[in-house]
Parts: sequence; C-alpha cells; structure tokens
Amino acid sequence: MRRQGSFSQAEYAEKKKQTRRDKFLAEMERVVPWARLVERLRPLYPKGQRGRPPIGLERMLRIYFLQQWYGLADEALEDALYDSQALRGFAGIDLNHDPVPDATTLLKFRHWLERHELTKVLFDEVGAMLAQRGLLMRQGTIPAFARTDATIIAAPSRPRTATRPATRKCTKPKRATSGTSG
Repeated sequence: MRRQGSFSQAEYAEKKKQTRRDKFLAEMERVVPWARLVERLRPLYPKGQRGRPPIGLERMLRIYFLQQWYGLADEALEDALYDSQALRGFAGIDLNHDPVPDATTLLKFRHWLERHELTKVLFDEVGAMLAQRGLLMRQGTIPAFARTDATIIAAPSRPRTATRPATRKCTKPKRATSGTSG
C-alpha cells in the first residue's frame, strides 16, 4: 500500500540540487543487495512474539549501514534521522507514520549483529559485491565503512606522547624565600 507523502517530502523531492549525500545514497540503494542481505539475516532476527514488535529487519539494516558509512554514534544517528530527509528516505522512514528508532534500539540491534558475528559477514559481502561492479570504497571516503565494530570509546582529552613526559619538571632554580633581601 502506497501512502501519500508529506509536504516536506514533496518539497525535498522537487529541490533543484542533488547533494553528494543524495548521490551516494542513491548509488548504495542501487548496488547493495538488500533483499539478499535480509534473507541471510532473517532466520536469526527476533520474531517479536512478546513485547513490542521489532522494527523491520531491512529498515534496521539500512540504518546500521548509515551509521557505519557516516561514523555516527547511536544518539547522533537518531538525531540525524530526525534532521535529514535524505537519511530518512534511504531508511524508509516517514515521520507521519513510522517512528525513528531510539538510540537504545540501535544499540541493541548492533549488539545483536555482534553477538551472532554478522558484522564482518555483512561488510565482506557488500565489499565483494562492490568489487564485482568495479566500485571501491576507501576508508577515508566515508568514515568507518571498513570498521566492523562501531563502539565509541572515549579518548583522553590530550594524548600523551613519548617526547613529552606526563608531568613537567621545574627547570628554573628556586629563588630564596627568606625574609631578607640582598
């Protein structure tokens, strides 16, 4: 069943300039074998027999790839889905009818992929498919595509290097602090 689009979707579709993001997502829509990936993962995906029904596997898979391609943390991805019509369109989210998955749902999906050791399988399959078509995606082009683990680790505020000691030693001699001068 096809739904009527919102005014913002119609306005976005009629814009004159196609952004690099639009071009990239259109290319990935065309070349990634979404149906094949979904069928490969479907037997392991939760059926939702208890509690809240799960979000569709293809939508979650597309969102996971967005997260990897753009190097976004779970919270940042949730915000980006609300902010970007291009990302919502790629994921198949219509804000009038479909909820944007929250950061916890994204985290649980990522952990599900890791628990079943599917992240490397997914990226290897997509990488092989891109290679068959003569396409190459370098790690520097879209950050984090080559990574199989999207865990965000807090880095120290200022990294220490071997040339600079952790604490600085005083190099000036101390002045005398007696009560008399001279």
